[in-house]
Amino acid sequence: MHFVYTGVCLNSLLKEASFTAESKVFFRNLSAEEIDYYVDRFNPVDKAGAYGIQEWIGYIGVERIEGSYFNVMGLPVQKLYSVLVKFIE
Repeated sequence: MHFVYTGVCLNSLLKEASFTAESKVFFRNLSAEEIDYYVDRFNPVDKAGAYGIQEWIGYIGVERIEGSYFNVMGLPVQKLYSVLVKFIE
């Protein structure tokens, strides 16, 4: 299990809002062959956390997520939407 944290800050001339999101990602034990396959084909070194949950490794390796899937992908869109709605009022 590992944590994924995202921080977001919204700014305008009149106000500012910021928030964080936390997700827990649980992987099953992966074999050396599975890891090599992923590294050889999906270029994980250009990704935060060295994996893309929306790729093959997420399909076969992630057992469960506590929190937002979209946060793990890179942006907690549900939380962002709710903060934006309040921000523009």
